[in-house]
Amino acid sequence: MRDVAIVSAGMTRFGELWESSLRDLFVEAAVEALAGAGADHVDELFVGNMSGGQFVGQEHLGPLMADHLGMAGIPATRVESACASGGAALRQGFASVASGMSDLVLVAGVEKMTDGADVTNVLATAADQETEVYHGITFPGLYAMIARAHMAKHGTTEEDLSWVSVKAHRLGAMNPKAQFRREVTLAEVMASTMVSDPLRLLHCSPVSDGAAAVLLCPLADAKRYTDRPVKIVASGGATGSMALADRKDPAVLDAVVTAAERAYGMAGLAPKDIQVAEVHDCFSIAEICCVEALGFVCEGEGADAVRWGMTALGGKIPVNTSGGLKSKGHPVGATGVAQTIEIFEQLRGEAGDRQVEGAHRGLAQNMGGSGASSVVHIFERV
Repeated sequence: MRDVAIVSAGMTRFGELWESSLRDLFVEAAVEALAGAGADHVDELFVGNMSGGQFVGQEHLGPLMADHLGMAGIPATRVESACASGGAALRQGFASVASGMSDLVLVAGVEKMTDGADVTNVLATAADQETEVYHGITFPGLYAMIARAHMAKHGTTEEDLSWVSVKAHRLGAMNPKAQFRREVTLAEVMASTMVSDPLRLLHCSPVSDGAAAVLLCPLADAKRYTDRPVKIVASGGATGSMALADRKDPAVLDAVVTAAERAYGMAGLAPKDIQVAEVHDCFSIAEICCVEALGFVCEGEGADAVRWGMTALGGKIPVNTSGGLKSKGHPVGATGVAQTIEIFEQLRGEAGDRQVEGAHRGLAQNMGGSGASSVVHIFERV
């Protein structure tokens, strides 16, 4: 297999982008990524998208996006893995370049969630329809059960969940592409509307529009496009039970554990070797569970990691320096690629006020549904 590098990236701002269509968002991010590398063509395109068909009535996104980019004729594939669609698309692009199938690959993620669809019902398609959705459960409800399981097992509190949101907004306020560029206080989070006990409104990621794109090529060719490539050193993927009731312990994200183990094994690295990470904090409890599943802390210590600043900017392992899904936004198909872009910028020293000093290796973890699928990538500054 060939070594693979990211040589350029492009991203729209995230938010309620009424003036832009699904294809507009994709083209904006893709053109920025191409321009950053001085490229006017690609060999292949992968588009991460969870549910264009239900959100805006548009399926068959591969050829549509290739055409609107002015590249009709190239192989172009839409990749779906619920909220892990972007990360799964990156994994496919990585495999295509590593295998020698293609030399220049554009990987994008895009979602348009605010055009009138019933977002709760669309997102619920990522849960088990027969054993969960049929009985009325929603994703806030599923993650509320994960939170309750974590609380019962480890003594986690609502205040612990709230510190995750405070940290996310503090970092998101420094991100010009974030949906919510404002800080929140602990009191504001704990006084926000209850959505699904114990999760309040400010424990939940928002409904978002947006797109993100990265350009991949063999590391040996990267200098044609940039003098600061970032190497993808590992890609790990895994799945687990869709239904929470089928899991041994709802407080443990098994697919994240397995995907991380595979990524660490492929890279020959351990959690201690990572200097910055983006994790899938669709709800505040998810960040707590993810930092445990990734091995940054022991099981049950995720809340303490946030409360005592271990995962803050300047901490031992800064997590979600972008503001995370909570503050940056969560256009579901775009999230995994946007996480990758944050790590790409961190390793190139381009993160501005959010910069992690001395970061030369980073990790991005993206997951679908309540954790039934997960993708973990590890990146390294060249």
